[in-house]
Amino acid sequence: MPANRIPEIQLPAPRLSETHEPTPETLTRSQAHARPESFPDVVVVGAGPTGLACAIEAEKAGFKSLIIDKGCLVNSIYHYPTNMVFFTTPELLEVGDIPFTTALAKPTRLEALEYYRRVADHFQLHIRQYEWVKTITGEDGKFCVTTTDRHSAIRDYRTRKIVVATGYYDLANKLNIPGEELEKVFHYYKEPHPYYDTDVLVIGGKNSAAEAALDLWRHGARVTLVHRAAQMHPHVKYWVRPDIENRIKAGEIEAHFNSTVQEIGPDSVVVKTPGGTVRLKNDFVFALTGYHPDYDFLRSVGIELSPEQLRPVCDPETLESNVPGIYVAGVIVAGSRTNEIFIENGRFHGKLIANHLSERLGRGNPNFPLDAT
Repeated sequence: MPANRIPEIQLPAPRLSETHEPTPETLTRSQAHARPESFPDVVVVGAGPTGLACAIEAEKAGFKSLIIDKGCLVNSIYHYPTNMVFFTTPELLEVGDIPFTTALAKPTRLEALEYYRRVADHFQLHIRQYEWVKTITGEDGKFCVTTTDRHSAIRDYRTRKIVVATGYYDLANKLNIPGEELEKVFHYYKEPHPYYDTDVLVIGGKNSAAEAALDLWRHGARVTLVHRAAQMHPHVKYWVRPDIENRIKAGEIEAHFNSTVQEIGPDSVVVKTPGGTVRLKNDFVFALTGYHPDYDFLRSVGIELSPEQLRPVCDPETLESNVPGIYVAGVIVAGSRTNEIFIENGRFHGKLIANHLSERLGRGNPNFPLDAT
């Protein structure tokens, strides 16, 4: 092993009998938030993999960082389906040069959660979970970040630089049809058990819809899939696509392509199909039609968005936005083209930003006070 290579995190195989997960001996576990409260040089909004990578690179360059997230650590991954398997290989999910080892070729959601917890512990990242960033005011070098926590308490943080790495998974693309507000309608899929022996409609044709439909069917739900295109999306995982297509061909999962849902009722749904409008018996609906970044938040910060694809205006070499001192990172850089940036490439944004911080602030903590704005 090279001398400069950090020892691997060995992820233990999960066992149902375990009541807790042991800390691997290959990394020293430190108490979270061991450092006293102080003014950070950089506030990172978003505790996903990209946000972690940005904070890690800032710390490596000698700058104090603070991560703030309205949910938990890697909140989006936590809300993925319970038994989800990633499309990518583990090394492409690594941040901070910490190796990600898994039992099989493709990492699971559970392994990813374990990995990012270990990374946060190893680097002793200062993370404020369950705090919602409401406003960012001030100017380059003297920003004020105002948050509210779960108890509606208001907190203010002063910082020199801001990195916005808020991702996109928190905001679902709505159908905007009658009945979408019913309690039976979900925009996220977690697990199949509650839907055993029920009539379930899955809307969508990409990975989330295909995997949810298969999982529900395998656990006893009567599944119908509706997709506006002529077939499943070509980017569906290569091991999932033949599975869903074979289930549809065999009639085990009913499918309506070139079709759209017009209305959702308490016990039925109305679907417009090439053969006419049909009403289907229904108990639950999973509208898995994608997600989008929080454009309103970006605009509130002063970040300009391109007219069509809603990409934040930023320097591609540094990722500094049109607002001096505020950077963007991760999938939000791609705007509405959320299929262009994933963990695999967004994790490198931290190095670009850290390099620019070093140029602007000098390497290490610039030793001057943060006066009130």
